Amino acid sequence: MSWFTLAGQATKNNYLERELRSDHAGETGAVFIYKGIAAIANVKNDVQLLTLARDHGATESEHLTLIESVLSVDLQSRLLVFWRIAGWLIGAMPAMFGRNAVYATIAAVETFVEQHYQSQIEYLQTSGSSDGLLELLKRCQADEVSHQIEARTMISELLPWALRAWCAIVHWGSSSAVVVARRF
Repeated sequence: MSWFTLAGQATKNNYLERELRSDHAGETGAVFIYKGIAAIANVKNDVQLLTLARDHGATESEHLTLIESVLSVDLQSRLLVFWRIAGWLIGAMPAMFGRNAVYATIAAVETFVEQHYQSQIEYLQTSGSSDGLLELLKRCQADEVSHQIEARTMISELLPWALRAWCAIVHWGSSSAVVVARRF
């Protein structure tokens, strides 16, 4: 069994190790989602998307730093290159198709992340585990919900079937990534 540190105290909990590893992978991917959006927005000279990517990306970078502050390096995801590439592509591909595709993608990702954090929050609330970690996860979740709501309000039209299918794939991919990230 491995250890993670929270507020300088070593703690042994396999469930939290796996979940925090998946959070680390997810926040790494999220940082790169916004880098992918920013890259395409920059090429397209889309100031609105570039601003969104920078603002949301800064929040995701902050989340990544928070997760790294409680999860020792030896327990962090070993597939960072993969999470970076996948995240960049998940951001860049919809950006090529315009703002509506980006907003729908963000809403899909953040809906999944909200649920993912909620399961961890419920675990901590029922197990009586570390209040510091509980507050950290609640803070991250609140930011993700804010991103989700913002993205949903920016969607300008009924989503076409191809975009709905893309969002379903993104949701499924996020679920699958968590399964992998818990182990690696």
